[in-house]
Amino acid sequence: MQLPILYLSRYIIHNKSDYYQLLLSVTKDNDWEPWLLYMLQAVEETSRWTTEKIAAIRSLAEHTSAHVRSVLPKIYSRELIDVIFEQPYCRISDLVQKGIAQRQSASRYLKELADKGILREMTAGKEKIFIHPKLMLLLSGDGNKFELYGAEG
Repeated sequence: MQLPILYLSRYIIHNKSDYYQLLLSVTKDNDWEPWLLYMLQAVEETSRWTTEKIAAIRSLAEHTSAHVRSVLPKIYSRELIDVIFEQPYCRISDLVQKGIAQRQSASRYLKELADKGILREMTAGKEKIFIHPKLMLLLSGDGNKFELYGAEG
């Protein structure tokens, strides 16, 4: 079972002075109401931000799917797109384990995706990994916008 995760630390970091002031009021004066309201606000804003982040990732996945279908129709499959969105990087073995392709074809698929600028090939020790730059930026940034394929440069 997967549980929803809210990154409340993000809100607290952005509102650090309020956090410490309200926490001190709880400690010194037993003044809980402003603290609870602050935390409810944190949950509300974080929930909204997280929902927008999920929507942006889904939008990027759909955009990437359409782009790959357009520029690499021979290798396109929904399963391939799903694998490159499971995490911000993938390995040849990920495609093999999911039954998308044998090792040689899986390597070719990832290299073709890299050639089209969808993934970026890197070496990690003896292994090649393929970074998904747009997904990486979306996951690591505060914003929820991404450059469309073909709009760069």
